[in-house]
Amino acid sequence: MAFIEIQSLFKRFKDVVAINRIEFEVNQGEMLTLLGPSGCGKTTTLRCIAGLEKPDEGDIVIDGKPMLSQGFVPPSKRGIGMVFQNYAVWPHMKVFNNIVYGLKLQKVPRQSIREKAQKVLELVGLEGLEDRYPAQLSGGQQQRVALARALVTNPKVLLLDEPLSNLDAKLREELRFEIKSLVRRMGITSVYVTHDQAEAMVISDRIAVMDSGNVVQIGTPENIYEKPANKFVADFIGTTNFIPGEIIRVAADTHTAVMRTEFNEELHCHTSDLTATVSGAKVNASIRPEDVEVFSQPPENPENLLKGTIAHKAYLGNFLYFFVNVDGTMIRVQVSHQLPQEEGEEIYLLLNPQKCMILF
Repeated sequence: MAFIEIQSLFKRFKDVVAINRIEFEVNQGEMLTLLGPSGCGKTTTLRCIAGLEKPDEGDIVIDGKPMLSQGFVPPSKRGIGMVFQNYAVWPHMKVFNNIVYGLKLQKVPRQSIREKAQKVLELVGLEGLEDRYPAQLSGGQQQRVALARALVTNPKVLLLDEPLSNLDAKLREELRFEIKSLVRRMGITSVYVTHDQAEAMVISDRIAVMDSGNVVQIGTPENIYEKPANKFVADFIGTTNFIPGEIIRVAADTHTAVMRTEFNEELHCHTSDLTATVSGAKVNASIRPEDVEVFSQPPENPENLLKGTIAHKAYLGNFLYFFVNVDGTMIRVQVSHQLPQEEGEEIYLLLNPQKCMILF
């Protein structure tokens, strides 16, 4: 059931189109992440949902109530809690007063304020720190204060604008799991903004990938990663290899196509867009490094078999990256850290036809 509906939302800043008539829904209790590079429109979309920006066209419906078409609903009336990138905590207030500021504005009784504050302090792991000032806290603790302040009013919707980007890598990884667990326990409908694809993959029920003001694909993390809609999505989500070439034949009944690479090898690939996959079309074969098998001698099955030379070898602890030069095209391969091959050695690469995708 859709709890938030984004309907043909359009926003322009002078000559720049920030949001280009996008449409999507957020289900009740769902964590949807808006993912994309800087300038793609994800934060503008979030600010429109919050009421901090007014779109030029379109509507936003929250819990069945239009926020624009029947009169502009201000942020304070939308039932929204928001966590900002820069924490936005007041340095002159102690943790307790930072958290309950919104409740005081709502003139909530003092006893109820204390009960709500104590509950949310426990939820975010800040119990015992309520009398400290923000300057006496770590960055992670300050972000917990901002999260507690957003949750203490029991909002219908939680909006998070790159809340972990100012933290170090280890703390980011820790907090992303905490936020996911907390939001699920509370059942709050949430929209999360980030440019970090790993963060989006971990925290999201679904991801909306944005590019130049458009939503180019929406799906689960697994769907986005394994079945990207186009080259942009495949390139932005994780690591992949692009091998340019030309379609030479298509088997529509099996959704497969054969392309000839620029180094004159044939590759059998899966295709989801049969209307665009036609003979002679210029395309890219995309395959993830972990979907390429490595052999020191050629296996019996020659389909999608390439021969190359290890140009570079990178050790990443639990696995290795081989950068293999195949007639001038560099293919990255993820392999076991125990493989003995060294730079300069020749190896054979087998590209799984079911994992090799035709993208435009």
